[in-house]
Amino acid sequence: MTREELIKERRAQPWRAELRKATPNKERITAPRTPMPTLGLEERLSAFHHEVALGYTAELAMEEARRCLDCPSPGCVSGCPVGIHIPSFIKLIERGEFVDALGIIRETSSLPAVCGRVCPQEKQCESQCIYTLSLKKPAVSIGNLERFVADYERLHPEEAKPLAPPMPPNGLRVAAIGSGPAGISFATDMAKWGYEVTVYEAAEELGGVLRYGIPEFVLPNSIIEHELAKLRQLGVHFVPSTYVGEDITVQQLQEEGFAGIFVGTGAGVPNFMHVPGEDLKGIHSASDYLARLNMMSPEEIDEEKLRYAGKRVAIIGAGNTAIDAVRSALRLGAAEVMIVYRRSREEMPARAEELHHAEEEGTRFLTLHNPIAYLADASGHVRSMRLQQMQLGEPDASGRRSPQPIEGAIVELEVDEVIVSIGYSASPLVPQSLPELSVSRSGTIVVDEEQRSSIPTIYAGGDIVRGPATVILAMGDGRRAATSMHRSLTGRTELGALV
Repeated sequence: MTREELIKERRAQPWRAELRKATPNKERITAPRTPMPTLGLEERLSAFHHEVALGYTAELAMEEARRCLDCPSPGCVSGCPVGIHIPSFIKLIERGEFVDALGIIRETSSLPAVCGRVCPQEKQCESQCIYTLSLKKPAVSIGNLERFVADYERLHPEEAKPLAPPMPPNGLRVAAIGSGPAGISFATDMAKWGYEVTVYEAAEELGGVLRYGIPEFVLPNSIIEHELAKLRQLGVHFVPSTYVGEDITVQQLQEEGFAGIFVGTGAGVPNFMHVPGEDLKGIHSASDYLARLNMMSPEEIDEEKLRYAGKRVAIIGAGNTAIDAVRSALRLGAAEVMIVYRRSREEMPARAEELHHAEEEGTRFLTLHNPIAYLADASGHVRSMRLQQMQLGEPDASGRRSPQPIEGAIVELEVDEVIVSIGYSASPLVPQSLPELSVSRSGTIVVDEEQRSSIPTIYAGGDIVRGPATVILAMGDGRRAATSMHRSLTGRTELGALV
């Protein structure tokens, strides 16, 4: 049965037709979007490791699920980079069958608890919801519902269903380089198809950007561990603290019998603006800043709070990483924390929910300003920054209005610490170790539409191909690479078990 046939069969089930009739669409449409409960402001700012968004209760999840109109041609599915059949899992939530709802998601997504927390649904699946496109109302809260069913299974292990067993071993070995979302997604599908899968990770802990780049008040490490446990159940092997391209070469992996290799090493090299004073003490990249904090124990966080008391902290940039950094500084007790961004609030690329939380927690947004220099105190530590005031011109290649300097409009602000978050470049280690590998001018690996590189047995996806992007886009790349590699290694066009 094809995926399309399976979806059609599910929608035609009698219980689902009865569910649609039980609540008229007029009643569904008039229901307001169900808000997500959150930790109180005072409590969240005093607790670095406590998640802010608390998740739906079963009652709230079913209430929100009832808003879904179960569209016959759902736009939300086309907006999902991994193709989750969203109405099918939401209707199961409406019916109270939460574990079965998660089963629908896991058919195409390896990380539902993660994606429910960190993916920009408002720019992807929810942007294509009929509520958004036609009814001009808030979309069904797809991300919150996905998170709910993933959390429900974790919190109710007695109800959890075992993973579908993988296909019989096919005798082929494949490797993933990087244990971030792209590598995890690739490894999951290949393991289900019967491959022996080994994932190599440069860091000591697994998870890549999920572990080191996102604070626990957004994505707890326990969630990452739960998802990694699913891969271990499928037989995936993990080799941490190993730099492929340095500790072991790609050629050595091939000599050891790996028939295919997927590169998902991400974009881990932080960009800087190269303005005067950027090398002063007290100026860090956001990736280094967050990775250091994410590895700290509660006791070490308490010590860090003593150092931050009374400080003025500026974060340069307004993407998701910048917002994670600014919210971390607030939890460390800084007296003033600001986002410095060269465009307006409307152009900020961070998730709407994260921007809302940052504002609630006390972030100052200094828009239409751009650093042009940093000044030092007598000890060589940053003491202030000079900012060029900006105005918006015509849209640039990204579709956002291009910032232009206002001649002579320069201000100086005192700061004690600066965290730069203006993007990342591709991790160079694997590409540099393979001179025959085609790379772009920016250092990303060039792939075709099936994620295959210029070396036929090597595939790549995620940020090492796209540049900095989202978790779910990286996962989509991993799935596409797995499908393509599986077809290439087996000669099969019909893939079988996965849908």
